[in-house]
Amino acid sequence: MKTAFVNGRVFVGNGQVLEEVTVLVEGDKILDVGKSAPGPGSDVRIVPIEGATLFPGFIDCHVHLVMDASPDPMAAVVAQPPAITAIKGMVHAQKTLAAGVTTVRDMGGNDGIDLGLKQAIVSGLMQGPRVLASGKLICMTGGHGWPMGREADGPDDVRRAVREQIKAGADQIKFMATGGVLTPSVEPGCAQLTFEEMKAGIEEAHRAGKKTATHAMGSQGISDALHAGIDSIEHGIYLTDESIAFMKENHVFYIPTIAALFHIGEKGTAAGIPSWAVEKNKVVAPHHRKSLEKAHAAGVAIAMGTDAGTPFNHHGCNLMEIPLLVRHGLSPVQALMAATGIASQVLGLEKQIGTIEKGKFADLVLVKDNPLDDIDLFNEADAIVCVMKGGRFIDIGQKNG
Repeated sequence: MKTAFVNGRVFVGNGQVLEEVTVLVEGDKILDVGKSAPGPGSDVRIVPIEGATLFPGFIDCHVHLVMDASPDPMAAVVAQPPAITAIKGMVHAQKTLAAGVTTVRDMGGNDGIDLGLKQAIVSGLMQGPRVLASGKLICMTGGHGWPMGREADGPDDVRRAVREQIKAGADQIKFMATGGVLTPSVEPGCAQLTFEEMKAGIEEAHRAGKKTATHAMGSQGISDALHAGIDSIEHGIYLTDESIAFMKENHVFYIPTIAALFHIGEKGTAAGIPSWAVEKNKVVAPHHRKSLEKAHAAGVAIAMGTDAGTPFNHHGCNLMEIPLLVRHGLSPVQALMAATGIASQVLGLEKQIGTIEKGKFADLVLVKDNPLDDIDLFNEADAIVCVMKGGRFIDIGQKNG
């Protein structure tokens, strides 16, 4: 049976907004986008768009399904049995999909759980977004994220670590170029994996046809990753004019993950977040805003990523990143493109998802009213009217974070 979303506003995902349009779905694909609606008596399920806006399925380019948004989530992952982590990950995936995020790029898990969640979703064993999994993040010994990572030292060991993740089924490879906020005794600004190490690892990933991403906060680590050939910079706290120009010229994507620092700053030690993490967050947050504003002004391609799973950054509340992007200088249209069309390019799936076009997967999200006029609608619990992934409607009853 076909489904028609009829006679309403459609945000295509490429900057276009169409009015009084009908989107026809057959099977798992979009059959047509046009002005004509099905006539009376046709064998088509009708979903009125009127009073709402139809979007492509939203894409979160940076999540951690194994992390539970507790005050110290990395420590929680290490302390609990893998079976508990997997069950939590299943719930996180279900909440994410119900909130209108139909595709995620998971940026590092443990014990192969992110890879297992992907397989369970693909097989139909559980509901969840389309998952592109990284397997274990690759860091130096004792580097940021080491409790969940594959520690590697020297170019040859990093190359081997990349091969291990590819063997396990990773869709992309995640490197740790610098320190970070959520690992004790490391500084966010300090370089960690060296240029030579990242170059070896990135070459190995690219040789296998895999995209690469790096956690990168400090300027030297960002520069090393860029010149080593990285495909996307995650966080990018201390971007320099030189690194911004390099990213623009070489079309390196920037995923700022504003929500991660936002929630730590909002909740603080009173909510149980370790004091060392809160103090580091206070130092880096102003630089993060400045870097994002400069990168946006320069025309760097910015995509939505939330770092969901970090403290109080709940799975299922992913779309609050869109208003945060607007607060940091993007227009509503630009922020929405960051969560749709541009995000699909980060994943290398722009021919399949990210825009509402004939022949693409029918990942569609109906949002109440018009977020283009009021972007803060995405902070409201009832913003999502219905969700379709691959032509199938999703039960959105579990969307609460």
